[in-house]
Amino acid sequence: MSILPIVLWPDARLKARCTTVAGEDMGTLPADMLETMYAAPGRGLAGPQVGALRRIFVMDAGWKSGTPTPRICIDPVVTPLGDETSTVEEGCLSIPERPVKVTRPARIRLDYTDETGAAQSVELEGAEATIAQHEADHLDGKLIIDGLEEAPA
Repeated sequence: MSILPIVLWPDARLKARCTTVAGEDMGTLPADMLETMYAAPGRGLAGPQVGALRRIFVMDAGWKSGTPTPRICIDPVVTPLGDETSTVEEGCLSIPERPVKVTRPARIRLDYTDETGAAQSVELEGAEATIAQHEADHLDGKLIIDGLEEAPA
């Protein structure tokens, strides 16, 4: 496994829409992304943040509190569940020291393929829902600073 360099804003790769993986062998990328995320230290990391313009992200909402729950999400699809929203201050490893308050659906269903090729479907809320949506946004070239009047300094 290797720690990968994290792509920083305003690199154009962060604004690119990623292509599907669709069963391709990802090699060590998923494991490298987890190692990079933990070393950063973050709770999520998407393909474009390490220069891989593929629809993959990794996340672990619990590791910082002592309950590791690593998840490798390939070709993820996020579906909001209900009308309830949550506003949380989010940070981003590609835009360090620039947290932004973001409003998102409070509950989601996350459908994805895991690292073994198995289809997965989970309902998430709280930090897990926020992280999954944040990382899925990266795959569509969306950043937490989009819509802000002033770009980060």
